[in-house]
Amino acid sequence: MPKIPMDGKAAKRLLGYVWKGHKGQLIAVLICILVSAITGVAGSLFTQRLIDDYITPLLLSPSPVFTGLLQAILMMAVVYLAGTLAAFAYNRIMVSVSQGVLKQIRDGLFARMQALPIRYFDTHSHGDMMSRFTNDIDAISDGLNQGIVQLVSGVMTVLLSLAFMLSLNPMVTLVAVFVTPLCFLVGFAITKYGSRRFKEQSRTLGRLNGYAEELISGQRTVKAFGYEDRAVDGFDAINAELYQCGYRAQFASALVNPSTRFVNNVAYVLVGVFGILAVLKNALTPGGVASFLTYTAQFSKPFNEITAITMQLQLAMASARRVFAVLDGEEQRPEPADAARLEAAEGSVAFEHVRFAYQPERPLITDFNLTVKPGMTVAIVGPTGAGKTTLVNLLMRFYEVDDGRIKVEGQDITGVTRDSLRRSFGMVLQDTWLFAGTIRENIAYGKPDATDEEIEAAARAAHAHSFIRRLPDGYGTLIAEDGGNLSQGQKQLLTIARAILLDSPMLILDEATSSVDILTEMRIQKAFRKMREGKTAFIIAHRLSTIRDADLILVLDKGDVVEQGTHGELLEKGGFYASLYNSQFAGEEA
Repeated sequence: MPKIPMDGKAAKRLLGYVWKGHKGQLIAVLICILVSAITGVAGSLFTQRLIDDYITPLLLSPSPVFTGLLQAILMMAVVYLAGTLAAFAYNRIMVSVSQGVLKQIRDGLFARMQALPIRYFDTHSHGDMMSRFTNDIDAISDGLNQGIVQLVSGVMTVLLSLAFMLSLNPMVTLVAVFVTPLCFLVGFAITKYGSRRFKEQSRTLGRLNGYAEELISGQRTVKAFGYEDRAVDGFDAINAELYQCGYRAQFASALVNPSTRFVNNVAYVLVGVFGILAVLKNALTPGGVASFLTYTAQFSKPFNEITAITMQLQLAMASARRVFAVLDGEEQRPEPADAARLEAAEGSVAFEHVRFAYQPERPLITDFNLTVKPGMTVAIVGPTGAGKTTLVNLLMRFYEVDDGRIKVEGQDITGVTRDSLRRSFGMVLQDTWLFAGTIRENIAYGKPDATDEEIEAAARAAHAHSFIRRLPDGYGTLIAEDGGNLSQGQKQLLTIARAILLDSPMLILDEATSSVDILTEMRIQKAFRKMREGKTAFIIAHRLSTIRDADLILVLDKGDVVEQGTHGELLEKGGFYASLYNSQFAGEEA
């Protein structure tokens, strides 16, 4: 049987999924395969008996042998029927096993994604991740459904056929077996080449899905900037590369089967010739020759079947490697066993000599220190790339600091559970996120047990109640995926209502009003001021007019604090902040 080049670790791991939890079903599959293989090979014995005991005597001497003939035919039918039922049974059971394994892999893959750090998602295409969930899982399914059964059935059939052929005539058996190494050589050479092509095909398919997802999600921007032609050109380039990879992979896979079939046909002819010679020497009966030809076909059939599913096996292994790469991805730093829950936080936060870099060779924050008392409003401003959002990422433990410490209520945040830490913050980000569900469910995302009165109060505070009331079903209106049936401003109002409802002791507002009109912004600012009463708030803002009442304004540049103070103090200094503020208002006046 031709060797299928594949990653041994991936194959062993995939078989571990199959064996674990499905032992009883697999044993039943093996029994059914054995029955099917035995009946398939034993059926040829009836062919020999029909020819030697009934058909040949009938031709030589027309004697009444019909009763025995009918019995032999009936027995032959029973044997083949048993084999058919066994084949039906093992295919049915194997489908159940493979679907169970796929469910287990999908569950593990999704659970693993929840444990991966934000860094992983920032450095991997979302479309490629989706491709692993869909295309790669489907490829594994095809490999499991066909590969395991064909391999086991093929091995059993080869061994049984070989044993029966040796019992008939060892010399003619050697003729059939002599050609077998050619199948190994041909199959190995072609499938080794095809294996590399299937790896390329899986990678390129992931890139294509990532590109398509990116362009589809950004269609408004694509059309607004007239990028359609270039988008099509980019897609065509990747698609052309996928065509070449797929063509080479599929051609290699398709070439194996006819090549090995040719070798097998040569063996079939040689067995026929040497079988006739054996009959002439009285070393074999005419029925034996017929059985030998049948055994030769059965002996070579598994080689043809395996080579026919080479594509599925190779693609399944390539896909399994991609799925296991996610399962083995760097997990976020585990929490210590004695991690405490952050309870009743009042809003005390301290950064102590914090250092951080997204890439080790390019440090961003080198020595950041900050002490925030409960109830303070801290505004963070600065040019793009200054490290404003990075501070929030570190505070929420989306990323871990490289050195130094961050404390909340005097506790190092690495010593408290992430869940309790993040529940102490209400967040409103510039990038809104809504899921397919009702308005009510989206607002109550962080507090699913909230009452209708609490949800409506939060919506009123966020100035979202008026537009919600105008929707067809009010708070029961279904939102399309990612809020596609709402304007950007409406989506942002809902995320603000979500944060208000959570009523956390600390707030993070990252450009929270960037997508609403000026009048609504003024109303929301009033709501924010009321919401911030008694709470610690971190505000990242580009509109400097919205942070005039902040207790402390940090001006960042290249990860360092270049200025800090109140709005009035910073304007008096006439430094970086004053320059930013004056240039912004000069631009607005222009």
